[in-house]
Amino acid sequence: MLGLNREEIINALSLAWVDGQSLRTYRHSPNTGSRKSWAAGDATSRGVRLALMAAKGEMGYPSVLSAPTWGFYDVLFKGKEFKFQRPYGSYVMEHILFKISFPAEFHAQTAAECAMALHPQVKDRIADIRRSPFRTHQSAIRIIDKKGPLSNPADRDHCIQYMSRCRSFSAADRARLRGCGGRRSAHRRPARQDGVRRRQGFQPRLPRPGQALHRQRDHGGIQGRQKNRRSRRRISDRAPPPRIDGIPLLVEKFKTNLARRFPERQRAAILALCQDAKRLETTPVNEFVDLFVI
Repeated sequence: MLGLNREEIINALSLAWVDGQSLRTYRHSPNTGSRKSWAAGDATSRGVRLALMAAKGEMGYPSVLSAPTWGFYDVLFKGKEFKFQRPYGSYVMEHILFKISFPAEFHAQTAAECAMALHPQVKDRIADIRRSPFRTHQSAIRIIDKKGPLSNPADRDHCIQYMSRCRSFSAADRARLRGCGGRRSAHRRPARQDGVRRRQGFQPRLPRPGQALHRQRDHGGIQGRQKNRRSRRRISDRAPPPRIDGIPLLVEKFKTNLARRFPERQRAAILALCQDAKRLETTPVNEFVDLFVI
């Protein structure tokens, strides 16, 4: 996109490999924090800076991956070369799934949907619930099965128990610690919140989403078991809408959020441009960004 030739692109890529990568510790307990929200933008800005340096003639490093002792493979991969599922291309961009229903970590989308569907059936008997297990896959358990205190919005966003506990669910809810079981803020009722979370275990695991990527599914389920062990309410094996079905829903979500921020004429201009792929591709970045200035 910056007009670099092949050698300059290789130089830019080698500079990125030299930098290595950030640790994921800010995404996982006990260190989940706000960097989770800006890490992608930070990585992108660093990549652009390195590309601009390469465009100005900064040299590259041809054996940055394979150099003995100090190459990427030896330092970070125990000397092993990368293995790929498929050739380089645009697979990721063509198969990315969208967060449509809830502003939550993606593996918890279906858990939140199931909890919303189950809530009317059990809302007057929360104290009688003995156990409320999830049916989910290993990726969700590894990333968002979180116990103990939740210290900030990023921490709550990566806790499947918290997200399925919330009734009124929005990004603002998590930021204010509200929206969980009544009008009062969640931080004023930690005992009740933690008590429900402790009852939310896991049933036998579903296949990982990566085992059926072509189906574009991220199934999940939830069940409420009463203390008398006879009464059960189950909502299970839901899945987010497939990518192609989700795009119209995503457009409606985009319209809703534009309306919360911009006057009618401005949001109409933004929407019209975003829905015209050819015009969007030829629009200078500064002109696109100017549309979002109030």
